[in-house]
Amino acid sequence: METTSRVGVDGAPDTGTAEGVPAARLTVDRYLQAPFPWYGLDEAFTGPRWLMQVGTAADGTVQHGSTGHGDEPSVRSDTGAERQRFAAVVTVASSPVRRSGDGTGVLDATTVSSAAWLAGSGLLACTWPPQMDHTLRDDWLDQQTETAFELADDLDGPAWSALSLPVDGVPVAFHYRESEFGWVLAGSAHGGVHIGAYGRGMSAYGLGFSVVGDIRSYAS
Repeated sequence: METTSRVGVDGAPDTGTAEGVPAARLTVDRYLQAPFPWYGLDEAFTGPRWLMQVGTAADGTVQHGSTGHGDEPSVRSDTGAERQRFAAVVTVASSPVRRSGDGTGVLDATTVSSAAWLAGSGLLACTWPPQMDHTLRDDWLDQQTETAFELADDLDGPAWSALSLPVDGVPVAFHYRESEFGWVLAGSAHGGVHIGAYGRGMSAYGLGFSVVGDIRSYAS
């Protein structure tokens, strides 16, 4: 599985602080360090927008991250999670197979499969079957995450269908799948990035994506 790297899971927004700096400021500063453009839903979406998390390499370089739209998802079964409407957009920097910074190994390429994996694992991170005992969730999550990894590595397989959605106003082909937990899609954009997305309660068929003009607007 050389095309898909398990570089992290996008979860809930960061709420911690360091040395008195507001968490929102810490989070947006990490997004501003990215050497690639961030994507979110286009202007047709008029609901709330918020920052999630970014993933970095060992040297601190930002590799991927997510922007949230709609309701902030919760895994708690007593918060009406089944009624939540949200979509998260994952942006992944496109990279070829390359040597590690210390020269001792090789880093996997980032591809559409990488975006599919991050989107699939992100959906799982905010999913919790309400009938499941808390003590069993780790085993369930491990099993489902492995399945998401295998599906992301087989985008031409029967679990995926084709879906065309606009990216910066231009139709782009995406790989799309649905599950009982929500939907996941992945494709490529201009500017050297791959786009993944996942959501629940919002139809993927009417979505469009565009470059975020100012990522700080998601922190307000």
